[in-house]
Amino acid sequence: MGEISTFGLELFSSSQIFYKGRARFINLPATDGGHTFLPHHENVIIALVPGTTKIVTETGEEITAVTGSGFAEMINNRVQVFVHSAEHPGEIDINRAKEALERAEEQLRQKQSIAEYHRSKMELARAMSRLSEAGKRK
Repeated sequence: MGEISTFGLELFSSSQIFYKGRARFINLPATDGGHTFLPHHENVIIALVPGTTKIVTETGEEITAVTGSGFAEMINNRVQVFVHSAEHPGEIDINRAKEALERAEEQLRQKQSIAEYHRSKMELARAMSRLSEAGKRK
């Protein structure tokens, strides 16, 4: 049986290196839905939105992360992901996430500038992703 094909993967948030190593697969929340990178994917740069990122490591371990907005690039069988935030679902404070969801919903109900509206929509999407993944761990 042949060796399993992998690619280099680095996932950076604004405060940490969330993952660095070899991977078989990564699925990211992109602006057009989800985007999956497999080994030897064509070179590309994509925009990311808040949501759930799934990684399968070289050893077959599955890692789930709740990630914020950012971008990812695949160049020469190496993926680099740069996001505002990346959290393991088990690390999410559910009460704090619910409060953030309520704040974002209230901000969307109020009259806002276009920039504020888009920022509130992103905060709402992030809060919903965090609550969804944290709820799966209970």
